[in-house]
Amino acid sequence: MMECYQAYGDLSDMMDIVEAMFSAGIEATGGGFVRKFREFEIDFTPPWPRRTYTDLLKEYAGVDLKDAAAVRAKAAEFGIVNPNADDAVIANKLLEETVEDKLIQPTFVTEYPAELCPLTRRKPDDPSLALRFEAYVAGMEIGNAYTELNDPAIQRETFSAQVAGEGEETMRVMDEDFLTALEYGMPPAGGLGVGIDRLVMLLTNSTSIRDVILFPLQRPQASE
Repeated sequence: MMECYQAYGDLSDMMDIVEAMFSAGIEATGGGFVRKFREFEIDFTPPWPRRTYTDLLKEYAGVDLKDAAAVRAKAAEFGIVNPNADDAVIANKLLEETVEDKLIQPTFVTEYPAELCPLTRRKPDDPSLALRFEAYVAGMEIGNAYTELNDPAIQRETFSAQVAGEGEETMRVMDEDFLTALEYGMPPAGGLGVGIDRLVMLLTNSTSIRDVILFPLQRPQASE
């Protein structure tokens, strides 16, 4: 995993980095931007398509993200039932079940539910959505990025929800050190995490990530 942050950058800048990194890697190994991976012919030519989370859920699961009852009913058809889970958590599990394996060509999935993204700035015209994307190729997530939340007041609200056990991620105590750092001042920024191992999988047409991990974890040797 490679992580990077760009001061005064945003979601669009992170998309540019992911596109450039993967497309340049594919092109540099010969054959242009088209690469055979498993049974797929994948075209990495930039720019890659941008699809919203809401549109994909509607297209492949047949439900509206904002209709929580419909999302839960559809999720139950796939055995996803948890009355204690947040609506956004159920929606995300449904998306994983119905959408991810359909994203064969390089695709940015944007505008995730804000409840899933406690460190992410909200969409200005719809605070229920976050300025976040996940990038997919061949049904695999290859990158995750967002416009960083740098407002300490809003960050405290999202942390409070996590401490209360709401959302997908929880925390045991309030991270006051992080909030204090934000109060001193953080510039607008974009943040990105990229799966380098999955890039190598694509470059080498490897079927398993275990084949490309440089230093794989070893099982403890059984004692005699």
